Amino acid sequence: METTYDVKVYKILTYKGARKTTYTVRWVVAGKRWREPFGTVALAEGFRSELIRATGKGEAFVIATGLPVSHRSKSASMTWYAFAVGYVDARWPELGGNSRKNTAKTLTAATIALLRAQPTQFAPVAVRTALREWAFNATRRADAPRDVVTILRWVERNSLPVSAWEEAEKVDEVLRAVDTRLDGKQAAAWSRKRHRRILNVVMKHAIRRRVLRTNPLPKGKEATTVTKTSNAVDKRSLMNADQAAALLDWIRHRPRGGQRLHAFFATLYYCALRPEEAVAMRVQDVTLPGSDAGDQWCELLIHTATPEVGKQWTDTGEIHEERDLKGRAEGETRTVPGHPALTRILRQHIEDEQLKPGDLLFQGETGGILAGSVIRRAWRSARKAVLSPHVFESPTGRRVYDNRHTRLTKWLNDGIPPAQVAEWAGNSVPVLLATYARCVEGQLPDLKRRLEAAGDLPEPPATG
Repeated sequence: METTYDVKVYKILTYKGARKTTYTVRWVVAGKRWREPFGTVALAEGFRSELIRATGKGEAFVIATGLPVSHRSKSASMTWYAFAVGYVDARWPELGGNSRKNTAKTLTAATIALLRAQPTQFAPVAVRTALREWAFNATRRADAPRDVVTILRWVERNSLPVSAWEEAEKVDEVLRAVDTRLDGKQAAAWSRKRHRRILNVVMKHAIRRRVLRTNPLPKGKEATTVTKTSNAVDKRSLMNADQAAALLDWIRHRPRGGQRLHAFFATLYYCALRPEEAVAMRVQDVTLPGSDAGDQWCELLIHTATPEVGKQWTDTGEIHEERDLKGRAEGETRTVPGHPALTRILRQHIEDEQLKPGDLLFQGETGGILAGSVIRRAWRSARKAVLSPHVFESPTGRRVYDNRHTRLTKWLNDGIPPAQVAEWAGNSVPVLLATYARCVEGQLPDLKRRLEAAGDLPEPPATG
C-alpha cells in the first residue's frame, strides 16, 4: 500500500444548480486531484475536517484511494471473494438462468486474478469448477462436497481485499484475465464485451453498498476500443435453396427420429424461429387450414421461449427455463405465417405422432422437451453428410440458428417490408437492418431503374 505525506486540502466548492446545491470537497494527494460531492454543507465540512485533522497529525495518505491510512473503507476490510459471494446471493432471484451462469463465469475469472498467490496444491480446473459451479451458485453452495469446501476455504483466506480494485495495475490484470481463454488466446469480442458488462454491474453494486467509492473500470473510448463488436450476420453463414433442401431431406430420412426432427428444422427454416421458441410450441399454437383446402398457408403463434441453461442454474431444477419472448414485453406474443410446404409437413407430423392440442409440438423420444444436444447433433450430422468437405468447414449453415438468418435474409431479399419482417422475427426494425443489411442483395437492378426514372438534371437554357 503506497502512501505519501504530500497532501493539500482546498476550500469547499459550492455549486448552486436548478434543483439543488452541491458542496464538493477538493484535495490533492501526491499530485492527483480528488473530489467528493455532498448534499449539505455540514457533511462537506465534516469530511474536510477529517482530512485536515489527518494532515495535522502527520498521518500518511494512501495514494490509490486519496484517503488517510486510518480512514479504512469497507473495501479494505472485505475480501473480494466474500463480496462476490454476497453479490451473487443478492442478485440471484432477479437473474435468469443464462445470466446466472455468465455471472459465475465472469466472477470466477476475476476471483482467480485477485488471489494473493495462485494455488499449487489444487488443480487449476478444480479451482475454477469449485468457484463457478459451487461458490457462485446460490442454491448449490451449501451442498458443496468436502473437497470443494477445502478449495473455497483456501480461496477465501487468500483473496485480496476489494480495495485491490483501487489500484490501476490490478484492474488491468483482472481485465486481462477475463479477456483471455484458458488456452492463452484472446476471447471472442462478444465474450469480452459480456464480461465487461457484468463487471460494470458488479462495480455499481459495490458503490451502492458503499464498498467502493467509484467505478474503477475503464470508461469511454478506453473501455470500448478493445471490445468492438458487430451484430451483422456473416453472409457466408447463409444457405442457398439447394443446400437447405438437401439438409432437410437428409434429416427426414435419418433412421432415428428423422421425421420428427425434419418437422422441427423445417419450422425453423420456413418461419425463422429461434430454436428455444420452437421447442416451446404446443400443437394448439399452430393454425392449419382444413385438409380439404389444398395447399394454403398456416399460422404459428409464438408466446414462450424455453432456452436450455442447465438444471443447476434454474429455480425449478429443470434443464430448460421458461421465459417470455426475447425483446418483448411480459406476456406479449407474435404470429408468423407458415409456407404451404410447412403446412403439409406439420399436418403430417401431428398425424403421425398422434399429438393432442395441449401436447408439445416437437418432443424428445420420451415425450419431453426436445434436447438441444439432439438438435445440434442431428444438424451437424446432416451438414457432414450433405455438404462437400470445404463447405462443411466453412461458416455455411454451421449453427442451427443459421436457419433463422437464412429465412430473414430471404424475406428481405424478396421485398417484404422491413417492418413486417421485424414483426415476424420478433425484432425491432433498427436491430433487423443492423443485423441483415449486408446480406440483402438482388435488388440493385430495380433500384437503378427507379433512379433512372427520376431523370437527369435539366438541360441549361441556351445562351445567346
